[in-house]
Amino acid sequence: MNRTMELYCLEPNKVVRAQIDHTILFDERVLQSLLNIEDRFLPQCSYFKCVQKDIQPYMRRMVAEWMHEVCEVEKCEEDVFPLAINYLDRFLAIQHTKKSVLQLLGAVCMFLASKLKGSFPLTVEKLCMYTDNTFTPRELLEWELVVLGKLKWNMAAVIPNDFVDHILRRLALPKEKLSVVRKHTQTFIALCATDFSLAMNPPSMIATGSVGAAVCGLQLDQSDPALSRDHLTDLLAKITSTEVDCLKECQEQIERVLISSLRQGQHQQEAGGRAGSKATEQQDQSSTPTDVSSTPTDVREVNL
Repeated sequence: MNRTMELYCLEPNKVVRAQIDHTILFDERVLQSLLNIEDRFLPQCSYFKCVQKDIQPYMRRMVAEWMHEVCEVEKCEEDVFPLAINYLDRFLAIQHTKKSVLQLLGAVCMFLASKLKGSFPLTVEKLCMYTDNTFTPRELLEWELVVLGKLKWNMAAVIPNDFVDHILRRLALPKEKLSVVRKHTQTFIALCATDFSLAMNPPSMIATGSVGAAVCGLQLDQSDPALSRDHLTDLLAKITSTEVDCLKECQEQIERVLISSLRQGQHQQEAGGRAGSKATEQQDQSSTPTDVSSTPTDVREVNL
């Protein structure tokens, strides 16, 4: 008993991830199986047109950005956020939802996704704190059962992250560039999850488009002509059995979303700078210092 307690206490705090299983990664049947079942986990319809009357697309973007910020602050594994968004979209596609509970729904989806993909799942109390205690732990747990019921407990969804290593293995990328390409790809995938215009695309297309955007953004074609944009797109399309034109459009859309996000972040930084200058002037005029609150929703940085 004492030896067990000693071992438990000496466990490191950082998350220890399992190494990639090359047996799975090199088996073509695994990728084919993912491609065969991915459509089962897509939203059944573009729900803003036929299901949701109270929720607008900009509300979905706001709650998605909030969910992403919470996952970043809590240092969740990279699979948690895309999986939570998958739950959110699938639920909204089948259940009319009031805008007053949209943030609660987002919190529940993160709670469920972190249980499935996280080494240290998010707690009910912490998620309620991130909603400024707008909802109680009991309400969140009650909604957990609602979401599980509506999704028929089918929670092991296929997400874009599941395809990334399969795609990267089949590309002739320099080994020293693999980690940075993977990091940029994960960033693009998270960015896609916040934009509803990409929500109806299959996960494999989001993954291939994100890999293409990452490789092109890093300008790896300068050292290897085989990674030129057109050649790369053809290769990626073959890997995931995707139409070349559809993949090109998806990648271009991802790049447009990135540009829009960067512009939005720049505007917010400029607005924050102006507000900060004004607050400093007001503070200089008054001898009483002002308290500035800081919450996770202040974060708007795209990590590239």
